[in-house]
Amino acid sequence: MVVRVRRALADDVPAAADVYLRSRKAAVPAVPPLVHEEADVRRWFSDQVFPERELWVAESAHGRIVGVMVLAGDWAEQLYVDPSHLGAGVGSALLRHAQSTRSHGLQLWTFESNLGAQRFYERHGFVAAERTDGSHNEERAPDIRYVWSPE
Repeated sequence: MVVRVRRALADDVPAAADVYLRSRKAAVPAVPPLVHEEADVRRWFSDQVFPERELWVAESAHGRIVGVMVLAGDWAEQLYVDPSHLGAGVGSALLRHAQSTRSHGLQLWTFESNLGAQRFYERHGFVAAERTDGSHNEERAPDIRYVWSPE
């Protein structure tokens, strides 16, 4: 699937939050359930993610937002694809964009239980750098910090 990756506009924030929420719900049990109410997540996207971080979207040829990515410095804080578009290259397009804009490298966390995400990031050159018991994340679930360095 061909998508256009672009910086989100203010009008994109509700659709980006929708993709995040649909993706998180569909990913259970590979990822723990959300610990926040949907309304709180939507406020977080509009009040913190959009104004304080880089919110990127993957847009289909029909103009529908089918993927979201949040970057903050060298961190890829969020990367989610609409469940109806998994396996279509949307996540790869977003991650390649992040790699192209972060010349010093990237890092991210993924849940230890999310084996699909681990395979995805490893295919894109990320390596596991740290494992934790999850005591420092909201879900209290074991996680892995991955890092990528350009060659």
